[in-house]
Amino acid sequence: MDDNLGYLFAAFAVTWLMIAGYLYYLNGQVKTLREDIEDFEEQAAEGR
Repeated sequence: MDDNLGYLFAAFAVTWLMIAGYLYYLNGQVKTLREDIEDFEEQAAEGR
């Protein structure tokens, strides 16, 4: 059973790295969306 602990740790580490990468990606998407919303609000204010 101790032989499998290395594989378990590797799977655990890879899973957390994938989660961290996905959160980093989502953070970038949220930043882009916020910038787009600000641009839209500025354009809407100019149109009034």
